[in-house]
Amino acid sequence: MIVLIGGEKGGTGKTTIATNLAAMRARDGKDVLLVDTDRQSSALYWAEKRGESGHEPRISCVQVFGKGLQSELVALSGRYGDVIVDAGGRDSVELRAALVTATKAFIPIQASQFDVWTLDRAEELVSTAKGFNPAVEAFVVLNRASTNPQVSEIEDARELLQDFKALRLAGSVVRDRISFRKSAREGVSVAELVPADVKAVGEMAALYAEVFGHGEE
Repeated sequence: MIVLIGGEKGGTGKTTIATNLAAMRARDGKDVLLVDTDRQSSALYWAEKRGESGHEPRISCVQVFGKGLQSELVALSGRYGDVIVDAGGRDSVELRAALVTATKAFIPIQASQFDVWTLDRAEELVSTAKGFNPAVEAFVVLNRASTNPQVSEIEDARELLQDFKALRLAGSVVRDRISFRKSAREGVSVAELVPADVKAVGEMAALYAEVFGHGEE
């Protein structure tokens, strides 16, 4: 399976989601590769930090840029059980190439008007990709959502996405918790952080189950 974590908007936590999913998949005993297509190299640095710190299992991570990404992803998917692509926050050759090869695409956004405005463009990109890759499923993930239960971000997003044909709202929501930032610094997933943040682990586990079908694929 090729899973794309991407979108046009920067700063939405794509790398946090991609690295957590990769670590959780590896801990499930699956053969997973993390592909960093962002020249900021955040996912690569995370994987290197993980290896240097001796955390197991180690996560294989490569960087691929440019027009060759599409054929490279197809080749890599034949060598690994799962390929997780961390695409930078912009409309790029890499984002488009990943969309036309991905099995599933997850587009993280924060529940702000600035992020919501990017969804029209995301809908356009996914619709175009479906012309080449009709089977791709694309989901919008609310990330860094408020921990205040009174905030109506989820319902607002659900209402907005009713007008989109190529995008669906993911059922899981990842909230703004310091444990995600702490785990990133240490090269681990929130599931490996000590002491554990039970709420953060539960949120990421719910997203993991949505991406991989409860880890059984």
